[in-house]
Amino acid sequence: MKKLSALVILFFLSLSIIHAQDEVNVVISPDGTETISRHIYGHFSEHLGHCIYGGYWVGEDSFIPNTNGIRNDVVEALRKINIPNLRWPGGCFADEYHWMDGIGPAEERPKMVNTHWGGVTEDNSFGTHEFMELCKQLDTEPVICGNVGSGTVKEMSQWVEYLNFEGISPMADLRRANGQDEAWGVKFWGVGNENWGCGGNMTAEFYADQYRRYATYARNYGENRLYKIAGGANSTDYNWTETLMKNIPHYMMQGISLHYYTTNWRDKGSATDFGDSLYFDVLRRCMDIENVLDRHIQIMDKYDPRKRVALVFDEWGTWYDVEPGTNPGFLFQQNSMRDAMVAGLTLNYLNERCDRVKMANIAQTINVLQALIFTEDEKMVLTPTYHIYEMYKVHHDATLLPVAFHSPEYRYGDRVLDAISISASRDSDGKIHISIVNIDPKKSHDLSIRIGEETGRGVTGRILTAEKINSHNTFAEPDNVVPTEFKGAKIKKGVVSVELPAMSVVVLEM
Repeated sequence: MKKLSALVILFFLSLSIIHAQDEVNVVISPDGTETISRHIYGHFSEHLGHCIYGGYWVGEDSFIPNTNGIRNDVVEALRKINIPNLRWPGGCFADEYHWMDGIGPAEERPKMVNTHWGGVTEDNSFGTHEFMELCKQLDTEPVICGNVGSGTVKEMSQWVEYLNFEGISPMADLRRANGQDEAWGVKFWGVGNENWGCGGNMTAEFYADQYRRYATYARNYGENRLYKIAGGANSTDYNWTETLMKNIPHYMMQGISLHYYTTNWRDKGSATDFGDSLYFDVLRRCMDIENVLDRHIQIMDKYDPRKRVALVFDEWGTWYDVEPGTNPGFLFQQNSMRDAMVAGLTLNYLNERCDRVKMANIAQTINVLQALIFTEDEKMVLTPTYHIYEMYKVHHDATLLPVAFHSPEYRYGDRVLDAISISASRDSDGKIHISIVNIDPKKSHDLSIRIGEETGRGVTGRILTAEKINSHNTFAEPDNVVPTEFKGAKIKKGVVSVELPAMSVVVLEM
């Protein structure tokens, strides 16, 4: 049960006595103090596989409809979900990326080997100007990850100057010579990526010192203030978080990142060819996110009780075996109803911790890992995960409303998980939205929801569900898993009754 006031808990307990035991009684406090930052619903796109090339970027001469080389269909789809930020150029690629290779005339840009992802040639035709054009078309905030692993302090410092300085200087003049008169005013800045691994195989102590050095020369220009994000821990490496929180002055960093992938690293399995056992296992690993987040937050609270430093969950999602016949270095996997469950659960967890979690980025936006969009030549299809983001956009910058309930059990053999996850918020118009996930693939549940003493005038909803746990969308069948109107909710005397189907994600609006 989540923490609420004693009065609300007593009311909740009284409801438990009144109603039948098989009904899930939910109490939502009408009052909240924390805001769910829209940046929790952020995205991540790396130079990996067909995420950038063929995903966003096709070039101005492509037969695929585009604006300045960027696919129109992808931009339209991402604008529909109000994408709040986009992290680039990596990922592991960031710490071998030298930004000056990606500016100037495309035909003069040097090529490089993408050693992390498939050993393919990177021609640098998509660089800083193209990324900033993409962010402009998406109406989203850029999140740039700088190179600490193989780069220099000077290189990162000059990139910030190139992007953000309005005056006369070598980098600002170079930007103007490349066709951009005004500074872009980039705010979010990652100082390295996974520096415990592909970003340099550093110790936590060494990286903390490097961060202090690199961050010092990542300057603020004019009124723009960088939101500097330290490269944080790999999943359960709590020592990494402790070391950074202890050794980096808090005024030098506004965020510290965390990466957690829902996978079995020894045997990832197929994205679509799985049964009930592997379905249960993936959902169990997803639910571990709650404990991992809380352990890192406890460490941050120890050193930063005022919560000045945000937790930035900037890589998360499912990771399976690649689809048969595809380049193993391109990390292309299908996306099923199971992935929609992972997305719904994870976003609910992040909402609940919005006092500390201020940004998150699912990996990755297009054609890679838990993608929202697949493209193939001129074709595009939206995945079940995309539809979760479209349904959940009602939580952007809304006020979190505390929720209390006892979840029924989802059993598989002798293993048990909570079947239901719930998050609630109130938007600026006063509307209340409730996102509900039932991971049980076979059992429906009845919910009774009361929101303090409020009596809503009506309730509407949408639902994402499917026939099978591995149902997914393809180019030939793009609508196998899509949201539909939810008719299983009604309101009477201030109580919302919900008939929650098995294996479903529902978002209600009051």
